[in-house]
Amino acid sequence: MLMFVISLATFLSLGGARPSLDNINHFTTEKESEEVRSSAIKRLLEVFGMDDPPAIQGHMQAPQYMLDLYNTVANVDGVTKDPYLLEGNTVRSFFDKLHSEQVEFRFNVSTVARSEKILTAELHLFKLRPQATLSFNRHHFCQVSVYQLLDSIRTNNTQDKKLLSSRLIPVHSTGWEVFTITQAVRSWMMEEGINLRLQVVIRTLGGSQMELKLIRFASGRHHHQSKQPMLVLFTDDGRHPTALETTDEVSATSVIPQAPLPGPPSRSARSLDYSEEEAVSKACQRLPLYVDFEEIGWSGWIVSPRGYNAYYCKGSCPFPLGQNMRPTNHATVQSIINALKLIKSVDTPCCVPDKLFSINLLYFDDDENVVLKQYNDMVAGSCGCH
Repeated sequence: MLMFVISLATFLSLGGARPSLDNINHFTTEKESEEVRSSAIKRLLEVFGMDDPPAIQGHMQAPQYMLDLYNTVANVDGVTKDPYLLEGNTVRSFFDKLHSEQVEFRFNVSTVARSEKILTAELHLFKLRPQATLSFNRHHFCQVSVYQLLDSIRTNNTQDKKLLSSRLIPVHSTGWEVFTITQAVRSWMMEEGINLRLQVVIRTLGGSQMELKLIRFASGRHHHQSKQPMLVLFTDDGRHPTALETTDEVSATSVIPQAPLPGPPSRSARSLDYSEEEAVSKACQRLPLYVDFEEIGWSGWIVSPRGYNAYYCKGSCPFPLGQNMRPTNHATVQSIINALKLIKSVDTPCCVPDKLFSINLLYFDDDENVVLKQYNDMVAGSCGCH
């Protein structure tokens, strides 16, 4: 994976340069360069689980909830802070498509693959300040219930709605209210063609209907985008970390050094001759490798990060391998066999990542929904001789 990113960065850096017009092979070289660039970007899209980049029309604003969630689980480079902070590896947000003046909502989740496992589904509603000033002394709490509206013809059932969640909410409160509706979304995803429609019913503690002026939730029709009703799905797409992925660290940022790993300990640089200095500089180490999404042309649909440092491993693994080279037992034995020239075809061990970290991508999908997804094995945390 990292070798591919290295190749991609090389081709992208070359993409801006054009052969001289005096060169007879100008057209051929330029065409081959574009083909390589196109192939490299297509392969990178596959790494991110996409066939084509999403087509976004105009400037879109991500929900504040998704921005806050991204900042909670990822650092400024997108690297995962703690693999246990996020449930699953994908979070999808959907805005209400019905835009009704009534307390009814409809969500289109057709972009969710049926292979994705629905872990948790939440309905996020923004409770507005009450308009009415009457009856405040009589009502301090209300019962808010979320129902799924059923297709009675399809289900052959006289019941036209099913209770999903219900709880008490203070009448005077304002802000986001979250209702868990996981089972409804799971069943809806299994039955193709059923429309997920939701209705919110507000009653007094005595069971009577509440005045809408007293209890109001923001709608997609009359209120700012930051307060629109939203369905949030926490899912798992089945991808799992490799053996190198760190899953037991409290924070990946605390163990990723910001500078290349040092070479093997030795005498002061002043006492080294040229060959020793060269050997140290060429020893296995981690070097920066920045992947710039804007340079690739993806800044229109990726919200965060703008790019990230993937790092890469480079250098030799000479005999004898010290512990600073982080060698495996197998690499140590291979190094000995090579040094003794017991088998001519055996080379020295290779300098490769021995710890990898995931990154998080916050982006718009084809339906302009905002998605937060974690991708495994994207950053070399450290390098060693293997």
